[in-house]
Amino acid sequence: MGRIKDKFKENADIKSKEIKEMIAQHGEMVLDKVTLAQAYQGMRGIPGLVTETSLLDANEGIRFRGFSIPELRAQFPKADGGVEPLPEGLFYLMLVGEIPTKDDVDHVSNTWARRSHVPNHVFAAIEALPVSTHPMTQFCTAILALQTESKFAKAYTEGISKKDHWSYVYEDCMTLIARLPRVAAYIYRRKYKDGEHIQPDGMLDWAANFAHMLGYEDPKFWSLMRLYLTIHADHEGGNVSAHATHLVGSALSDPYLSFVAGMAGLAGPLHGLANQEVIRWIEELQEKIGTLEPTKEQIADYIKQTLAEGKVVPGYGHAVLRKTDPRFTAQMEFGKRNCPDDPTVKTVWNVYEVAPEILESTGKIKNPWPNVDAHSGALLKHYGLVEEDFYTVLFGVSRALGVLASLCWDRALGFPLERPKSITTEWAKEFIAKQMKTA
Repeated sequence: MGRIKDKFKENADIKSKEIKEMIAQHGEMVLDKVTLAQAYQGMRGIPGLVTETSLLDANEGIRFRGFSIPELRAQFPKADGGVEPLPEGLFYLMLVGEIPTKDDVDHVSNTWARRSHVPNHVFAAIEALPVSTHPMTQFCTAILALQTESKFAKAYTEGISKKDHWSYVYEDCMTLIARLPRVAAYIYRRKYKDGEHIQPDGMLDWAANFAHMLGYEDPKFWSLMRLYLTIHADHEGGNVSAHATHLVGSALSDPYLSFVAGMAGLAGPLHGLANQEVIRWIEELQEKIGTLEPTKEQIADYIKQTLAEGKVVPGYGHAVLRKTDPRFTAQMEFGKRNCPDDPTVKTVWNVYEVAPEILESTGKIKNPWPNVDAHSGALLKHYGLVEEDFYTVLFGVSRALGVLASLCWDRALGFPLERPKSITTEWAKEFIAKQMKTA
């Protein structure tokens, strides 16, 4: 079946047996007490999903298969002469559970290069949309057009054993990941560069080739893309894009349909769209104060004004994290090494110096620290990628690595259709009345 595929199946069989035994022996163990507030307020904090690829710790941040971002940046294979990890390595880790060798990473990269050809009807579907269409809408349309290539959908229609679902899902996931950079770059060049498209370079790694097709040849930007596509790939299973992909996949929708569901969620302003909101807030700050490099005092005043207007400071706060997002720190380290004098990048750092204390002083914010979105736009702008509406597409290309690796695991472990129980407000009121009467 292929070296990586065989190894993945071997590990999945072991894990599947382990889970079955665990459920048989401890399936009735209560994980947590679900409150009425949790049911109404987004199910926050309820452990109701299993995602093998990563785990988000409130104090330590994201860990991929137990490894922190600093550990991965140090241990992962890199491009020749590069300092940032190759995203292919993270996909290998999430899928197989082991730190890859350079040979492993090259194998993934070469596999994706061989599968990267995009059928002409996909480009035709994109061209059928007005150029003014938001890039995420074009991206979702292209993914749906790619669905005609689904091996899982074809095999399921013909009739396959449940134990073979994972194999066809794996094939679809590998092909989809391989083709996403080409599709995303086509949308970018169509919308922002007068349709002057750039052909892929099969000799480059996945991230560098993506940057090349976007039209950026600066090796430092390629390095930024390797970092960006690595740190945005996964954030355990409860976030909208990961959960939506898992949920739709649990209905045995093929990976294309499952992934486009996740991308529809990523396009929301409370999820992936937040990255463009941050840079727009920074630019409004610079414009209103009248300088590209406002002082910390000016920034503090603007933050207080933002809060007084009933608005949030975008890029700050997180549903789970209670410290500075390690993904923010990784980008800050990149900036200090590559563009320390950029005025917008410096403004991001100055906001970081003053925002947490102000936000914490309100007494209303559990996490006053920056998340990944607080920094990414400033770095992209430094290298000339100034089209803010496109930033979420970059996020989407990266997120494919995590959610599609998880989808392979979902099918290999035979996870069932997801169907949580819901209640009505009338039921809740009757429940409260009964509890009060009993008390």
